[in-house]
Amino acid sequence: MPTSRQKILAYIRKHQAASAADISRALGMSQANARHHLAHLEANGLIEVTGQQRGEGRGRPVQFFGLSRHTLDDNVAHLASVLLEEWLTNRPPKRQEELLRALAKRMARGGSTSNSTAGGQNAPFPRRLAEAVERLNEMHYQARWEAGVVGPRIILGYCPYTRIISRHPELCQVDALLLEEYLGFAIRQSAKLQASAKGQPFCEFLVRMSVG
Repeated sequence: MPTSRQKILAYIRKHQAASAADISRALGMSQANARHHLAHLEANGLIEVTGQQRGEGRGRPVQFFGLSRHTLDDNVAHLASVLLEEWLTNRPPKRQEELLRALAKRMARGGSTSNSTAGGQNAPFPRRLAEAVERLNEMHYQARWEAGVVGPRIILGYCPYTRIISRHPELCQVDALLLEEYLGFAIRQSAKLQASAKGQPFCEFLVRMSVG
């Protein structure tokens, strides 16, 4: 049996947008209960405020919620896959690597054509490491780092390319090159979508701070 929040998501998907009052009337719950569930769904990134309307009297405007852009299925993954195929097909391996490195450089600069990244490779390594994790998390990698014998380990708890990674494994190389841009050291991938102790897939990259 669907939960109250599943019913709310289904209602919003069907009607595109809804207020707490709409949910209350349609699903037979109090407005306070509807607002509670809507707040939880918004906090978890499943819905977002899409508009508001001035209510009666002097109260706060009525908010309308729609499915978040992260929840809606779109054609971006397919478009990205097609563009990568068009971009890399029939290129010699060396040229493919050059193109992927150029892509990583652009990503490291936030899409800018500037030659500078936040902090820069002249910054102390701990700062570079902290900034790299912060920038990766801005791109939804759920990144963290742990100390290792040879060097730090960068652990990515989420792959933003999940929907196309099986067709484009070269995106793992882009991740490694992106880390090289941030940190200034060679990077080696040591785990790819490996299950954690809790069964959640993760990727791991080693920072090779010493030779050997």
